[in-house]
Amino acid sequence: MYHSVGDCSNDPYRVTVSPHRLDRQLGWLRRRGLRGVGMRELLAARARGEGQDLVGLTFDDGYADFLAHALPLLRRHAFGATLFVLPGRLGGDNAWDPCGPRKPLLSAEGIRQAAAEGIEIGSHGLTHQDLTLADDTLLRAEVNDSRALLSEVTGAHIRGFCYPYGRVDRRTVEAVRDAGYSYACATTPGDLTGPYALPRVHIGENDTAWRLHLKRRLHHLHRRPIDGV
Repeated sequence: MYHSVGDCSNDPYRVTVSPHRLDRQLGWLRRRGLRGVGMRELLAARARGEGQDLVGLTFDDGYADFLAHALPLLRRHAFGATLFVLPGRLGGDNAWDPCGPRKPLLSAEGIRQAAAEGIEIGSHGLTHQDLTLADDTLLRAEVNDSRALLSEVTGAHIRGFCYPYGRVDRRTVEAVRDAGYSYACATTPGDLTGPYALPRVHIGENDTAWRLHLKRRLHHLHRRPIDGV
């Protein structure tokens, strides 16, 4: 789970990885015979009983620096990824973060450019709301309307959803499933399991080779089957 790729000097929420660090992290995967892919490709491979050499790479929020810094490195390593974006904030910024610098978000054209480069586009909701606190009307708008808008922007079927802040409960899982998504990513979904509550590992600027090794081992120790509720 990545977010922004750029200058880490003012990063109170630890959402930024420098291009140099990202390059080294992707190289670490390659040296171990692993290939980064988008979530749709990873899940399709796992459904066939394959994909043990694949790692799902996700970038949340749709920061504009994805095109400038992340995409060239993904191309260099021949990796794919899923980019979860906010169609209600196209061309805006990360206004949901009260502290830290304002970071510009991708425009509709930027999202289309990423998709044209083979990056899977998924929804992160409309405006980055904590859906576990949303009423029914807001929940439907954030889940359903974001999918419809992204389909218009990309001209493609939107399969993936990512819960803002990684927060999820059974009600939000049901809303995402009912909206027609194929899967959804959380951070630590607690007791929830299944394709609509996929856990992820946060990767940051401080994750050197040794820390990546430990995180990989811990992920395998705590990994649960994805065929649950």
